[in-house]
Amino acid sequence: MVTEKIKELKATQARMAELEKSIATQLAKELIALPGKYGFSTTEEFIAALKASGGTRGPGRRKAAPAAKKAGGKRRKRAIITPEIKAQVKSLTQAGKTGAEIAKAAGISLPSVQNIKKALGLVKARK
Repeated sequence: MVTEKIKELKATQARMAELEKSIATQLAKELIALPGKYGFSTTEEFIAALKASGGTRGPGRRKAAPAAKKAGGKRRKRAIITPEIKAQVKSLTQAGKTGAEIAKAAGISLPSVQNIKKALGLVKARK
């Protein structure tokens, strides 16, 4: 019985190797045809056009910065969580305010509100 399973495994591995070879061949054909599909006569012209458009990211290249950062957008200054802010978050939570309302009132981010509520035990544990 085990030998039958081993034979089945070997046959499956052989089919998988054939499939991988078939995929590699098909991929190579599609890549070769790609420049012509977009109206370029050579691969070099196609690559040059991609680079000129900024549409490629090779190893070591970073993503372009978001528009807000490029346009001089400023990062928010990191909030210092004081005992007073914690008390304010606690009282606003008990008053039934939403996290966004609390964040706006306290001048801190929503994740900070969530972290404070978690530290104070004001959130239900996940099941």
